[in-house]
Amino acid sequence: MEMEDDPRTVLKSKLDSSMGTGLKALSEGKGDAFVSAGSTAALVVGGTFIVKRIKGIKRCAIASVMPSDKGPFMLVDCGANAECEPRYLVQFAKMGSVYMNKVLGVASPRVGLANIGVEETKGTDFIRESYGLLKAEGDLNFIGNAEVRDIPFGVCDVVVADGFTGNVILKMYEGVAGMLVGNIKAMFKKNLVSKLGALCVMGGLNEFKDKMDYKQYGGAPLLGLCAPVIKAHGSSDARAFMNAVRQAKECCEKGVCETIAAGLSSDGGVR
Repeated sequence: MEMEDDPRTVLKSKLDSSMGTGLKALSEGKGDAFVSAGSTAALVVGGTFIVKRIKGIKRCAIASVMPSDKGPFMLVDCGANAECEPRYLVQFAKMGSVYMNKVLGVASPRVGLANIGVEETKGTDFIRESYGLLKAEGDLNFIGNAEVRDIPFGVCDVVVADGFTGNVILKMYEGVAGMLVGNIKAMFKKNLVSKLGALCVMGGLNEFKDKMDYKQYGGAPLLGLCAPVIKAHGSSDARAFMNAVRQAKECCEKGVCETIAAGLSSDGGVR
């Protein structure tokens, strides 16, 4: 699979690629989970049509666990669905809550809707309708709109967005984090005095670097599929990939897919 390939080729001419082979083996019960750092679009298409969605789930979603000032949070969807319906966001919120509870041990995950302001009237018609549906879900710990500037400060445990908005937030988050770390390094390498200063605060600098490092979370699960599929970052090193495999193992052991499936109501919604 090449990154430039049409994602649908994983189902056709390149079904014998490593991605196609792995997804097919997973769908046949020859494995418990699948981890890939390959094409995101191809993995979403392959996961949807080979592994298949849980019955009742309208769209699978890329769910990235990311660092904040108060600990990790989940951003869902991060790019699988550029255009969404409000009801999809309700399912994203439910699936993200299950993951945060089962894998990261958050007792009652706070769910926020990514928006340009905290007021209920803010945003487009799509956002306002999504807000109404999320608010009406009694078993969701919905806290309302999450203004994007508040997300890095840990305003909620699950940030819900359509795939286009979520991907923009994700890419900006990664870019700003990289810029900050790069500038801090450059500042302390400027001269002898700054290098000596760096030695004095090295512990704090390493702690900050670890706190902002995506590698500790491994990858992004594709929530809504019948079996765990984890999308690792394209630039993953050995540590990041190890944590992606660990993440897949935890999804299996803690029954994330089974819990999502068990929470489906008779009309295909998520209870």
